[in-house]
Amino acid sequence: MELLDGKTLANDILDKLSLKVKQLDTVPNLVVIQVGNDPASSVYVRNKERTAERVGINSETVKLSKHITQDELLEIIDKYNHFTSVNGILVQLPLPKHIDEQVILEAISPMKDVDGFHPLNVGKLNIGQKQMIPSTPAGIMELLKANQIELEGKHVVIVGRSNIVGKPLAHLLLEANATVTIAHSRTKDLKQLTKLADILVVAIGQPELITKDYVKTGAVVIDVGINRTESGLKGDVDFNNVKSKVAAITPVPGGVGPMTIAMLMNQTYQAYCTQNDI
Repeated sequence: MELLDGKTLANDILDKLSLKVKQLDTVPNLVVIQVGNDPASSVYVRNKERTAERVGINSETVKLSKHITQDELLEIIDKYNHFTSVNGILVQLPLPKHIDEQVILEAISPMKDVDGFHPLNVGKLNIGQKQMIPSTPAGIMELLKANQIELEGKHVVIVGRSNIVGKPLAHLLLEANATVTIAHSRTKDLKQLTKLADILVVAIGQPELITKDYVKTGAVVIDVGINRTESGLKGDVDFNNVKSKVAAITPVPGGVGPMTIAMLMNQTYQAYCTQNDI
């Protein structure tokens, strides 16, 4: 069993990115907007701040009250859209229930949408003209590439159809000539489907749902889940139960998570280069 070590790969990506940033005439600027004080969101935002500092990207966190109105939030986003010094804008999700998430994501300039959630960027990804790619799918693709896992002709089953992971990852895999099946909460006989997968990607937010009974012998398993439980962080895959049956698997933590933040920083750098015709 090969451990797909995202932490080591992410560190390598960030080290190389830091050298690229040092060669720029000015410092790239990333604005992270956080509405409210959700504990999990605060952890993610701090991780982004620390990683940005490490590679030499200036990260400004704008913390707003959970009672802010949608119109007030839109005004703040519009302000940063017009700041030429700001290269990337990210609104930390989830948002309070009184704010329409889709309206907010559509308000971010597509050129500064480093999360890749704007409909224009989603559409470009869908037709193979990718510009901004959601960081988690981008990180998964980089992890597979770095570990020389062949995708062409392989059957990939993705459990989870979110706009953040499942759907964009499916398009990236199709572009790499994989055969892709997406499963979700209404899928019948999930176990029978996942056992057909050469590569199984799980992104459903249910701790340790996937056991060895769901996995084909010799499969590659990518666990996107990060679930906080009483016994610590757990993935969507029961790692200890599955590891003896698979060819390769990502750990939680230390697998997909570090890759997500590394790819976000890389995309902020790419946004800077695009905006400055580099």
